[in-house]
Amino acid sequence: MTHRGTRVLHVGSLSRVEGEGALHLAVRDGTVTEAQLRIYEPPRFFEAFLRGRSYTEPPDITARVCGICPVAYQMSACAAIEDACGVTVDPPLRELRRLLYCGEWIESQTLHIHLLHAPDFLGCDGAIELARTDRPAVERGLRLKQAGNAILELLGGRAIHPVNVRLGGFHRVPTTAELPPLRAQLRRASDDALQTVAWVSGFDFPDAETDADLFALADPGTYAIEAGVPTVLRPNGTASSFPLRTFLDRVRETHLPHSTALHSALDGRRHLTGSLARFAISGRHLSPTAAEAARTAGLGDPYEGAVCRNPYRSIIVRAVEVVYAIDEALRIIDAYEPPPRPYTDVPAASGVGHGATEAPRGLLYHRYDLGGRGTVGDARLVPPTAQNQGAIEEDLRRVAQAALAQGGVDDAELTRRCERAIRNHDPCISCSTHFLDLTVART
Repeated sequence: MTHRGTRVLHVGSLSRVEGEGALHLAVRDGTVTEAQLRIYEPPRFFEAFLRGRSYTEPPDITARVCGICPVAYQMSACAAIEDACGVTVDPPLRELRRLLYCGEWIESQTLHIHLLHAPDFLGCDGAIELARTDRPAVERGLRLKQAGNAILELLGGRAIHPVNVRLGGFHRVPTTAELPPLRAQLRRASDDALQTVAWVSGFDFPDAETDADLFALADPGTYAIEAGVPTVLRPNGTASSFPLRTFLDRVRETHLPHSTALHSALDGRRHLTGSLARFAISGRHLSPTAAEAARTAGLGDPYEGAVCRNPYRSIIVRAVEVVYAIDEALRIIDAYEPPPRPYTDVPAASGVGHGATEAPRGLLYHRYDLGGRGTVGDARLVPPTAQNQGAIEEDLRRVAQAALAQGGVDDAELTRRCERAIRNHDPCISCSTHFLDLTVART
């Protein structure tokens, strides 16, 4: 409706992204002067109720932040607390953690690709409509998600909020006899993953490019998942890394009046975490199969430093990462020998610890200050979607500006384009994102 020069669009919630929020666009003389992503979900206070808890509890408590990527929270919490206690986990257990994380990457990225994001490119309202027009594609996505869930169930005890993870490793590790069925399922999933890359690479992609700094972990010799050093790739191609312990000195969070989620800036600039950043920073460490899939899909040669900055093409990068996660899971399974113990001892200690891993949606940072007898004195959690908010808002501003310049774009179409721009980033379902009422104020 129109009232005193203000155009207001009301949308109950963003489809195919959980949660609630609002977007405010201010337009002056045909120019979008302000784009505010208004996240108004009440704070969940995870950091507050971690205080005073035993140092052994954060992995289980923080897993409840998200039902889609609980492993990311468990692994970041374990890494930070083990760092505070001065403990290094035995290599075989680190490999099992990586295998568990591969399961989460497979199920989460596959869910986003097939059920949340692909309908945008195919003119469908959602996965149900997509299943009517392309049932094999949806069934392929469900098979891939089942393969990822199978890893979570074997190593984590269950697919949602795994219960087998503990400081230092696991309560129980798998026997060699339990792995062949999983290996066979992943072999079949590998074909599905390659078909998915071919499928999404055939979509029509709008021209777009983010100018945000790309931010991801880098782990020498491998594609970073469960460990690494924070690394920044600027638009001009220069890259630099910094110690994880200085994360909060470099990534500054501020509270803005229009959002209950904190906004982040890296060295005072917008930054973007997630698949595009990982591919740009660690692409040369993809498996040969995944690298070839990337080349065939038109992403360029990751072994030669290919960079993709088009948020719409992130769906291809996610599909390539599923191929890689399956390859990596098979590598770990093939080399597996049960460790002598399911966990490394982590005695209580006083100190400050830092941990970061690559959740499917991007870099997730945890910091814990442990007091006497390992009691949590303070906790800081910085999820990827909160870090991405500035880059998402800039994408929204550009999408809205292009639509206004085109002319003749009605409220429904403008809303659709804004929703699509947000889904490019697969905002975290329960960590920090809820959307969408749209207000356009014209002057």
